[in-house]
Amino acid sequence: MRPPEWVAAALRALPRPRCAFAYDTSVVRAQAERLRAAFGDKTVLLYAVKANGNTSVVSALADACDGLDVASRGELDLAVAAGARRIVVSGPAKTDDLLAAAVRAGAQINVESRHELLRLPPGARIAIRVNRRGAALPGSHAMTGTPTPFGVDESELPALIGSGPEIEGFHLHAVSNNLDAAAHSAFARESLAWSVRTAERFGIELRSVNVGGGLGVDYRSEDTIDLSVLRTSWPAPPAGVELVVEPGRILAADAGWYAAEVLDLKRTHGRWFAVLRGGTHHFRLPAAWGYSHPFTVLPIDEWPYGWPRPEIRDAEVDAVGELCTPRDVLARARHVDRLRIGDLLVFGRAGAYGWDISHHDFLRHEPPEFLIR
Repeated sequence: MRPPEWVAAALRALPRPRCAFAYDTSVVRAQAERLRAAFGDKTVLLYAVKANGNTSVVSALADACDGLDVASRGELDLAVAAGARRIVVSGPAKTDDLLAAAVRAGAQINVESRHELLRLPPGARIAIRVNRRGAALPGSHAMTGTPTPFGVDESELPALIGSGPEIEGFHLHAVSNNLDAAAHSAFARESLAWSVRTAERFGIELRSVNVGGGLGVDYRSEDTIDLSVLRTSWPAPPAGVELVVEPGRILAADAGWYAAEVLDLKRTHGRWFAVLRGGTHHFRLPAAWGYSHPFTVLPIDEWPYGWPRPEIRDAEVDAVGELCTPRDVLARARHVDRLRIGDLLVFGRAGAYGWDISHHDFLRHEPPEFLIR
């Protein structure tokens, strides 16, 4: 996935050793429009800020989407500063400060437990997050239908309902990074039906059903969940009920690139290693998920040293970072036609869950540059 010309030019203009994330806000806006077309005008589109909290990205998606989904006080402050028209607050560990700030911001709160329900300040608008039985989807991380810290066990609903503020609806997020569009539509349809039945059972005036995010991208290829299938199979909610989605990854992934300069090329025990100015403390996702992230080589012609420039040709190389751990690996056994010390490796699809989930302070290396368009 070769970087666009503006990214290549901006990277080449940096001082060495080069290391940067590049984000294109026009890409996130265009992706939001594609999702709107797939879901139709009866679905509310929120952006999950956890995927990428860069202020420029958040501002662009606050404008392009109907609102923002946040999971901390810091993300809530970002959403308020971005002028989000709607805010939904999620997460299993809400502090009293966050709950109070959410009420002041007019946000809807996805309640995760009875204790959280009892701690709500006056004026709270709520939906109940439910960990339902058997509500599974294919994907990388199951959130419901299995023991997790997320949501209220379905069997505990009778003890919650009626013991707090009026319930507006249910939050039923089930999975992360699902690539099966037909299964996703079927999950949304079943979630609506379950919510209607449950609301009728407990005498709730149902106004909102949030089916979460989980729309997937495949980091090892260019595959993405098929939006054309969603367009023809996505359900419409009943009259008076909002169907809410809150994707993050699919909105931001393709809007970002991570680039790191090759500081050294070395061969040990029969393997070539490209040692980078950067690594998993910037872009943790490959190590966290245990996969090899594709990259392209961006040649850099300058060579500041007085000795011949080391290079490898027609070889497989592991791309490893600058940290003092053998787990600092971004890619394994990737073929390169030619790679020299001083060239850049550019990793596409780095706009979501890259910098934001990484352990920035380990070894206290300098952070990357951030290039925004």
